[in-house]
Amino acid sequence: MQELKPLNGFTIGVTAARRAEELGTLLQRRGAAVQHAPALRIVPLADDSELMDVTKQLIDHAPDIVVATTAIGFRGWVEAADGWGLGEALLQRLSGVELLARGPKVRGAIRAAGLTEEWSPASESMAEVLDRLLDEGVGGRRIALQLHGEPLPGFCEALRAGGAEVVTVPVYRWLPPEDIGPVDRLIDLTIARGLDAVTFTSAPAAASLLERAEQRGVRGELLDALRHDVLPACVGPVTALPLEACDVPTSQPERFRLGPLVQLLCLELPSRIRPLPLAGRRIEIRGHAVVVDGELRAVPPAGMALLRALARRPGWVVPRAELLRALPGAGRDEHAVETAMARLRTALGSPKLIQTVVKRGYRLALDPAADTKYSN
Repeated sequence: MQELKPLNGFTIGVTAARRAEELGTLLQRRGAAVQHAPALRIVPLADDSELMDVTKQLIDHAPDIVVATTAIGFRGWVEAADGWGLGEALLQRLSGVELLARGPKVRGAIRAAGLTEEWSPASESMAEVLDRLLDEGVGGRRIALQLHGEPLPGFCEALRAGGAEVVTVPVYRWLPPEDIGPVDRLIDLTIARGLDAVTFTSAPAAASLLERAEQRGVRGELLDALRHDVLPACVGPVTALPLEACDVPTSQPERFRLGPLVQLLCLELPSRIRPLPLAGRRIEIRGHAVVVDGELRAVPPAGMALLRALARRPGWVVPRAELLRALPGAGRDEHAVETAMARLRTALGSPKLIQTVVKRGYRLALDPAADTKYSN
C-alpha cells in the first residue's frame, strides 16, 4: 500500500510571484496538487527617477536608521546605485548608520554588500522592528525604509506619529501579471470549490487577487468561498491584511516562512476531514480524492460530486433528482446519475459502501453504531 502523505488528495492554489517553484515543490512533496497563478509580477526600478532621487537624497543627507525589508529589494537598490555610479557612495553612507534587517535573507544580502546590520528580529516581523524603534524613541530621527512593493500598512504612520522623518525607498513595484488567464482560472476554481486552500506570501498578491475578482464582478463569490470552504493560508499577518479587511479569517504559521506555511497546511487540511464509517470500512473525503481504510483512491469528478452530495447527509436517502443537480453538466438525464454512480463504486473498490434505495435514490451505508453521531 502506498504511504499516505498529509496533503494527498488536496489541491492548493499558489499566488506567489517570487519563490513560487520552491513553495509548489514543498507542497507536492507532501502529496498536494498545485495550481500556480502568480497574482503579480515584480518590476525592478533600476531606471526609475524616483529611486535615483531618493538614493541621492540619502547620500547627501544621511539618515539615522535604515530598515531593509527584503533581500531582493536591498540587492536591487545597491545594483541600481552601481548602475548610476552611486554604488560606492551609497555603501559608504550605509556603513555609518544604524542598519536594521527584517530577517535572515536580507541580513545575508547586507553582509554580502560588505555591511553589518545593527539588529534583526528573531520573529522576522516588521511589527517587532516597529516596536523596537518606538521603544527606543524616534522623535527627531530620520528613518529610511526600503519598501517591498507597497507602503507597509501603519508602519510609516506610527513612526511619523512618534516624531520621525520617514524616507521611503521604492526599490521595486508590483504590477498585475502580463497573462491574467491563470489568475482568472484560480478565481473560478476557488469559487467552484475546486481548491482546498489558497496560499498568499505577500499582501500585494492578496490585494491583486481581490481586485481582479472585483473587475470581473465576482468579488462577493470569491470572498464567500474563502470565508467558508477554501482555506486562505497567509505567510504572516501583514500578508493577511487585505483579506482580513474583508472579514476573511486566515490561517498563519507562527514563523513567517514557507516551510512553516506548508506545515500549517499539513495540519489544518487533514484536521477538517470527518471520517465516515461505512459498511465496516473507514472512508475519508480528502479534497478531491478518497481514502478507503488508509488507501488513497482516485475518483472521477462526477463521482466526487455524487459522494459529496451523499456525505452531506450520511445514512439518509438522497433522491436521484438532487444527485443529478450535483453532477456538473449532466442536464436532465437521470441515467447520468446511474452511470456516474457505477464508476464511483468501482473507484471506491467496494459497491457495498453506497446503497441503492429502489425508486427513491441512494445513501451511504453508514454503520448502525454511527447513526446517532451523524444524524445530528
